Amino acid sequence: MNKDLTSTIMLDQVSKRYYRPESELELASLTRFEKVYTKVVEDQYEGALDAALDVAEIIERNVREKGRCVIGFGAGKCVLNVYDELVKLYFADKVSFAGVVAFNIAELGLGHAQEEQSTMARLQKRLFNKIDIDPHNIHTFDNTADKANVHRHCKAYETLIDEFGGLDLVICELTKNGSLAFNEPGSTMSSQCRLMLLGSDTRTRVAEAYTCDTAPITAVTLGISNILSAGHVIAVAWGEDSADALFNTIEGRMTDQVPASFLQMHQNTKIVVDLEAASNLTRISYPWKVTSCEWTDKLIRRAIVWLCAQTHKPVLKLTNKDYNDYGLGELVALYGSAYNVNIKIFNDLQHTITGWPGGKPNADDTYRPERATPHPKRVLVFSPHPDDVIVSMGGTLCRLVQQGHDVHVTFATSGDVAVNDDNLHRSALIFRRIAAHLGQSGERERDFINQLDEQIQAKVTTGNDSRLMRYLKGELFVCEGFMACEFMGVKRDHIHELSLPFYIEDQQGQGRITEADVAPMQQLIETIRPHQIFIAADLTDPYGTHARVANAALQAIEAVNDRDFMHDCRVWMYRGQWGQWDIDHIEMAVPMSPEEFGDKRDAILMYQSQIHDAPFRDNADGKLSWQRSIDRNSALAQLYNDLGLATYEAIEAFVQYHVGAQQ
Repeated sequence: MNKDLTSTIMLDQVSKRYYRPESELELASLTRFEKVYTKVVEDQYEGALDAALDVAEIIERNVREKGRCVIGFGAGKCVLNVYDELVKLYFADKVSFAGVVAFNIAELGLGHAQEEQSTMARLQKRLFNKIDIDPHNIHTFDNTADKANVHRHCKAYETLIDEFGGLDLVICELTKNGSLAFNEPGSTMSSQCRLMLLGSDTRTRVAEAYTCDTAPITAVTLGISNILSAGHVIAVAWGEDSADALFNTIEGRMTDQVPASFLQMHQNTKIVVDLEAASNLTRISYPWKVTSCEWTDKLIRRAIVWLCAQTHKPVLKLTNKDYNDYGLGELVALYGSAYNVNIKIFNDLQHTITGWPGGKPNADDTYRPERATPHPKRVLVFSPHPDDVIVSMGGTLCRLVQQGHDVHVTFATSGDVAVNDDNLHRSALIFRRIAAHLGQSGERERDFINQLDEQIQAKVTTGNDSRLMRYLKGELFVCEGFMACEFMGVKRDHIHELSLPFYIEDQQGQGRITEADVAPMQQLIETIRPHQIFIAADLTDPYGTHARVANAALQAIEAVNDRDFMHDCRVWMYRGQWGQWDIDHIEMAVPMSPEEFGDKRDAILMYQSQIHDAPFRDNADGKLSWQRSIDRNSALAQLYNDLGLATYEAIEAFVQYHVGAQQ
């Protein structure tokens, strides 16, 4: 099953004028802040083909002119589908690799890279084994290198590249921390081939990409100067988690904290990105700065919120002069006055706020996010892990229960991968002490504990949890989920466990979504026949569980979309663990009082396996994902306050997913 419906979660229909202008003059205007040539396409598949066609053209030209083309190949996740397109072009006789000399631009670990963690193995599998390249023309780092001689081996690798006349092309991924190859933040423009110590962000990315529990702490990589010396550089980036790095690379200042920004010094660089990755670029996010706009309600809201931030004024205090001074005079001309625009946006924002997320009965719902009827509603919440429903929408969940709705919560996975060994040790110790206290401590109990201890110790060698360890960790996390949901008022028999196969059957919980994952979700929807479905759309979570569960849920929803009950069902998307909806996208904002916000925090604290030592921590401030979610709730309430709306302690936000229609 290759369908990925998460790609249909497009919050704006970005005008093609902003990324596919009709003239060179208009393109020059749109890209006035961009310091690297950037091709923005609608999705990664279009982008992969665009990059592959460029690679094929460069190969053909260099082979024709000098008999060969020397290419440095990266193995990042985003560049892999470019290789898929190159393979298609090869089988269509549109490119030959017979004259290509290939160099691997980076390798994980220091010598003797394990097959499952080898960039070279990935390149062989995805590209080299499928094309007509001469095996003798494929070069990679010497696997006999160690700490004592790695510098010598790196110099020899650079010399070999020079002997072939230097690199004609480097094709690689622009990563979400702004690195190229494994040139981590701090790498200088003059850096050369060397051993690199990998940061935690990169190691998390590597662990996800190579489905390994523990990523290497080092890598050997070509330096920034080696990459900049190439005749051409093609870099690709897909997805919203690349948006910040892409903006800093293309529109930011050159800095060693964003090594990819040094591409600003390269005359023949092309960066190919999809709309999600390009979302922070000025021409996409703030088009009024560079061109006349095709104004939509959401774009107007974005512009006014931006204007409020620039002027430090609430919406209703903006003046004609403010609009003109900041390049938004078009809106004044369109609506006649600043006052008219202000009133429109103020009312628009005001109508997103509701204390009745399931709809307020016996009330006029003309300007409310949710319908008044039916009441009560049957509500189904899909939680990727047992904690996401509380961390991301705990306040809303509590409101729905208190207001009499029939609320069902579903844990799509046990989340065991996010539980560390120390929590398992703690639980085993508690079990042992309780058994001893109850007089149940015996040979079977001792054998079980000893077996568990042995498996935990064995993990040091294998790097993987045993089936028993995964089961116990999952039970620990799920039980915490039961406690938190019950604390919020959800009935025990309304909490469902799906244990989706994609998560269970892959060691890292990163399997492919199949019909076996979609079917139980579909069955649950058909059984409950909900009036509301809530799904997590935090698509940038480090291990991809949210994206996989969202994809399965959307496929299940699509499969039942023609049923009568779905005609009266709305699908709401929530975020919190890994991000927040921008205010111009928010369609339902559910406020929390100080007491309600306190209840949410108390419920989160019931997830003891995630409170202090969960594996995902923000490097900037050391906070865990649930702490960042709490901060986002407070910050969103403050933003509404700054815009001149009501003051709340915290707010959770939602965007509606329109089934069967592009967002």
